[in-house]
Amino acid sequence: MEIRSVLNFYRGKTVLLTGHTGFKGSWLAIWLSSLGAKVVGLSDALPSEPCNFEVSGIGALVDDRRVDVRDCYAVKQVVDEVQPDFVFHLAAQALVRHSYANPVDTFSVNGMGTAHVLESLRSLNKPVVAVMITSDKAYDNVEWVWGYRETDRIGGKDPYSGSKGVAELIIRSYFSSFFASEDCNVRLGIARAGNVIGGGDWASDRIVPDCMRAWSRGEKVEIRSPRATRPWQHVLEPLSGYLSLGIELARNADKHGEAYNFGPPANQNHTVGELINGMSKHWKNVSWVDTSSQQHLHEAGLLKLNCDKAFVDLKWLPTLHFEETVRFTVEWYKAHYEQELGSMLKFSISQIKEYSALAAGRGMAWAQA
Repeated sequence: MEIRSVLNFYRGKTVLLTGHTGFKGSWLAIWLSSLGAKVVGLSDALPSEPCNFEVSGIGALVDDRRVDVRDCYAVKQVVDEVQPDFVFHLAAQALVRHSYANPVDTFSVNGMGTAHVLESLRSLNKPVVAVMITSDKAYDNVEWVWGYRETDRIGGKDPYSGSKGVAELIIRSYFSSFFASEDCNVRLGIARAGNVIGGGDWASDRIVPDCMRAWSRGEKVEIRSPRATRPWQHVLEPLSGYLSLGIELARNADKHGEAYNFGPPANQNHTVGELINGMSKHWKNVSWVDTSSQQHLHEAGLLKLNCDKAFVDLKWLPTLHFEETVRFTVEWYKAHYEQELGSMLKFSISQIKEYSALAAGRGMAWAQA
């Protein structure tokens, strides 16, 4: 299962991964395990039924700890026991519409959960690299046509976006108050990405899972905002960025406390309608209905990221073209629904290998053997 690249830096390292049962977290658990890391997962529950964690049998790859990030004492117990070399904090309430129904829960998980992870790192007496993943929704989105930079204002109109802004403020506060000194054991980085798609996501009220559920049953899917524009990217794109940031933080103190965007080129935003049309090329009998005339909760219509800083500092660039992003995504679901492969672990690893090979062929520094 080895994937040769500079990411083999993680071989033999102990990695604490919060949110390992979630969509992005489950893919990162597979990737880190394939790189030879000892992965300890921290999560309170499975996010959906089905979910990638179960479908891909990830419980057999990791040390699976069921802990709620809102329980500061329990989080600290795990950190003290595990003594991680790296921490990737992905645990979150990640659904915009759920945040309207449960705003206090959203602020608690995304805000205080982040604080509890950071608080747990304060007492470690060994070096540790912490990559704190927030979201592109942390930006105060005024829907301008150019990409947001890491220095742009943090904010948010809905509870989910606001909770990610809160998380950013908490991270900044902990960095300035406890982690900024040269002799500190903790090196900290912030990663922002959003609108990630790929196989294994069955969350409610997300465009790809909604389509896959409906189309696998021969049903029509309702589309709320077919003209909304998003920076679609495959799940492996930001994960390669998170892994690259972790390596750079371990090697270079100059990046300590820095934030980075990970997304597709700003000129490659596509509408929801274009995404569905792209998916229809790989799935037969696609059917959908436009419900944009109905009243819906507020969702941003336009959001772009500027990722120049990730390129300059980390030599990171996205690998996949939009058509490849769509193909990777639909082929995973087709393998699950139509080919009845059982565990999807081997197929997921094969996609990681294909992605890494494409990245190496296109000159991405992190993918070079």
